[in-house]
Amino acid sequence: MRKFLAIIVCRLIKFIGGLVGKGTSLPGKFALKLCPDVLRRIEMPKTVVAVTGSNGKTSTVEMIASVLQAAGKTVAYNAEGSNQIEGVTTMILSSCTMSGKMKQDVLLIESDERYAKLTFRWFHPTYYVITNLYRDQLTRNGHPEWVFDAIAESIHDDTTLVLNADDPMVSLFGRGRDKVLWFGLDHAATDTDTFSGAYNDGLYCPVCGKPMVYDYYHFNHVGSYRCTACDFARHATDFTVTGIDLNESRITVNGENEIRLAFRSIYNVYNILAAYAVCTLVGVPEAETAKRMSNYILKNGRYVEFTLGSHQGTFLISKHENSISYDMSLKYALAGNKPCSFVIIVDAVSRKYFTSDTSWLWDIDFGQLASASVKKIYLCGKYCNDLAMRFSFTDIPAEKIKVFEDIDAACAELRSSGDEQLFAVTCFSDKEKFMSNVTVK
Repeated sequence: MRKFLAIIVCRLIKFIGGLVGKGTSLPGKFALKLCPDVLRRIEMPKTVVAVTGSNGKTSTVEMIASVLQAAGKTVAYNAEGSNQIEGVTTMILSSCTMSGKMKQDVLLIESDERYAKLTFRWFHPTYYVITNLYRDQLTRNGHPEWVFDAIAESIHDDTTLVLNADDPMVSLFGRGRDKVLWFGLDHAATDTDTFSGAYNDGLYCPVCGKPMVYDYYHFNHVGSYRCTACDFARHATDFTVTGIDLNESRITVNGENEIRLAFRSIYNVYNILAAYAVCTLVGVPEAETAKRMSNYILKNGRYVEFTLGSHQGTFLISKHENSISYDMSLKYALAGNKPCSFVIIVDAVSRKYFTSDTSWLWDIDFGQLASASVKKIYLCGKYCNDLAMRFSFTDIPAEKIKVFEDIDAACAELRSSGDEQLFAVTCFSDKEKFMSNVTVK
């Protein structure tokens, strides 16, 4: 009876919330109050896929859902991205029958890395993808080692892990386990022999604490590593990008399946590869998966093309409080080596925690923008002066930097001057403050 009541209340609140544009987590919150173990009482599909990690969860889940649905499979997933236990509960109770049975072929869950242990207390994923572990939301997550411990509590022996072999911290989850599959990239032309970035989380072995060495870096601490003192090293991979050509916008997976890239970023290649692995495991032929993923354009608004005056622009979502997200956006924008300008906005530090902490700005490698191709850099929003202080510690000439607290005023100046390529870099929380000034293509 409590299960039935929880389903009814969840759906009713979700319906009402939908009328006012809300309702992704509140329905699940009330359902859990009525029946705290309701997820244990639901009859799940045979295949349950979970995706967690610091970055890439939403994009990876979207691509998996798209490929599986195109292959004729029915999928229930949290498309809205509400990924803590309340949001997951809303999605599941809205997708099952009134008796509590899910009839879909696959249940696909984007799970918050800190709270996955609460969701998977009641049921266990068949396949559990862990994308990466980066410094992210300091006020909420602390250090990645803390997040590692939280994720570890959500892993159960009957689950097959699908792990990023190129991230040292993620690969730790596979030590001593039999049910593990690995994905990663072979050596690529874009790799470096030396580390670049504001900090190095791959400097020491996460097992014994001794120095690690890298054969190459894909970016930041992600690459081919090995400890100088113990047996910890990058694991051989089951799903591998064996060829990558960002200039030609293509990758090759497992030596034979080519995927064309709509977004030419090595960062996005990892999301594609993780999704490719899951779709293959769930039963979609590799060649069909590659075909479905070729030139796939994400619908989650993380990459948007626009015009502003005579400027052709690209909007790149970069999570505040997540330095690698920013580093990869800047690297992507600079790869074209063409005249360009940047708009960097920090108006609301966090989407959830209002501490006004901007210490994370010092972890971002803004020094990348000390390039002759960069004409102007507009630092905008409430925390524009925090940004300006951070930029004063780079080699970027001061005359290239313009500071605007008023985002609309910065856009007005850009609209009336220049025609170089424009890149806007900011978080979900500040996206519309900029996008309201431009014309989306």
